[in-house]
Amino acid sequence: MAETLSSSASDQAILASPGVTELLQRVASSIRVENGAVRLVDQNALRSSGIDALVREAVFAEDLDLRDTARWVIGEVGAQLGVIPSSIHDLYIARGQGKVGGFTVPAMNIRAATYDTGRALFSAAVELDVGALILEIARSEIGYTDQRPAEYVAVLTAAAIKEGWSGPLFVQGDHFQVNAKKYAADPEPELRAVRDIVREGIHAGFYNIDVDTSTLVDLSRGDLDAQQEVNYRLSAELTAFIRRLEPEGVTVSIGGEIGEVGTENSTPEELRAYMDGYVRSLAALGEKTGAKLAGLSKISVQSGTTHGGVVLADGSIADVAIDFDTLRTLSRLAREEYGLGGAVQHGASTLPQSAFDKFPQMETAEIHLATGFQNIFYDHPSLPEELRKRMYAHCETAFPEERKPADTDSQFYYKARKKALGAFKRDLWDLPEENRSAIRGTLREQFAFLFRTLKVDHTRGIVSEHVKTVPFSRSGPSALRVKAAADDWDLSD
Repeated sequence: MAETLSSSASDQAILASPGVTELLQRVASSIRVENGAVRLVDQNALRSSGIDALVREAVFAEDLDLRDTARWVIGEVGAQLGVIPSSIHDLYIARGQGKVGGFTVPAMNIRAATYDTGRALFSAAVELDVGALILEIARSEIGYTDQRPAEYVAVLTAAAIKEGWSGPLFVQGDHFQVNAKKYAADPEPELRAVRDIVREGIHAGFYNIDVDTSTLVDLSRGDLDAQQEVNYRLSAELTAFIRRLEPEGVTVSIGGEIGEVGTENSTPEELRAYMDGYVRSLAALGEKTGAKLAGLSKISVQSGTTHGGVVLADGSIADVAIDFDTLRTLSRLAREEYGLGGAVQHGASTLPQSAFDKFPQMETAEIHLATGFQNIFYDHPSLPEELRKRMYAHCETAFPEERKPADTDSQFYYKARKKALGAFKRDLWDLPEENRSAIRGTLREQFAFLFRTLKVDHTRGIVSEHVKTVPFSRSGPSALRVKAAADDWDLSD
């Protein structure tokens, strides 16, 4: 069960502090906090200005009481408006049972200007009646974009409120990955770090988690089972860990991965070796506690893409020869033999526009999209050139290791610029509204294109039919706080 760290006395002190009192007075025409509970006063006033004030404090307030109160209020009012952190597990299992299909869920990594990007996304989703969408952030992105899970959930909830979207909010921990070099040097600290981010994510509302231990596949070992053994064993152990943390009534959607993105294409034999070993390992873990543990809902495979694409000397992206037959075969195998939602495609956002309609045709369960949205920001004419130059200069001084000897400036900037987003988060937020609006407009067009092409338009009804939302409420702002490095769970239990 997910832990709650709060006390009524602590919350009363927080809500009575001067900074918090001033914030609540500013948004009093939108919401009121009375007797420790949030009451929505005027939805129009909230969308007009109240949510903007709340989300800014949720991100930038230096006073932790002020920050956590803003995040708490956003979560509470979001739940009242139907924006509820949820798991997509049941929808994917329904797909594995042949009850739904014909669409591919976009899982979108929001790295830059998350509130504005989220607004563009939800604006398009409202127009197209989209319910099947995932917002995600990877373990590495949490660091270089300076977005911890609680902030990420609050900002995306606020963006949905601002644009009038409601429904199960699928927030996903993407690539909660074991670093192979750190694992080889000393396994336990690296596994502890993954468990810590899992705990923090679930506490914040990440009810969808992609466990990535594919970095530990050892192709030098004799047969496929041996090659995948560490991968499937740790995937099962992390699954058991997640099941012990998930809130009552929620089955966290968990994804596994059989091969690192950017390596050789996956095969049916590899998928079976991983899944058979995973099923055995999870069953053995369940037997120790007398519980039948729910397994994966999807499986990530490699079919020819790379994260961010391959950058040419002029900064353009090389064409990718994606193997759609591999996707179709592995998606069908995952559904028919293991009851999963299907295969997942990573590294898709830099593919040509003409490729996206093929994913639903192949019955791909999910595709991950990230770099393309970041590129829109960096390359947009409404991003001031002065700011762009400062961000690039920061890359040169802070991330020189990203430059290979033969790299052109264009190649270096393209690879390194994602790491500047956290340092310039406030600069992007503080752009004039005219600039922000123009960028949102371009992003909105891209999101609408993807929603239509991936056939997730008009999926709100399908999601509502198969996904049960669990009431999301916290006792007060202090309940958002988790103990740092508080992981005292034993994976072998």
